[in-house]
Amino acid sequence: MTLSIEALDARLAERAKASPDQSYTAKLIAKGTAKCAQKLGEEAVETVIAAMSGDRGELVKESADLVYHLLVLLRSEGVDLSEVSEELDRRTAQSGLAEKAARTRD
Repeated sequence: MTLSIEALDARLAERAKASPDQSYTAKLIAKGTAKCAQKLGEEAVETVIAAMSGDRGELVKESADLVYHLLVLLRSEGVDLSEVSEELDRRTAQSGLAEKAARTRD
């Protein structure tokens, strides 16, 4: 059975409760949001490099790392995955071009 993002998030919630000595997830969260964000950025760059190199296997691996680190960052900041899902649902209620046009300009 394939692991859903919600199931992964639930697994990370459990691991976040463990001792930082026993859980990489807990260790990252204990180091704070800046460290979690740094790790997400590193994985984003590695994902882009894998995509640009045309290495499908590496792209899959780096994408998994990217998703994991995004969930850790969200957890570090107290943002529930359901909030992100709700935002995606709101955005996909219309076409991407219409949604983009409706955004306010800075």
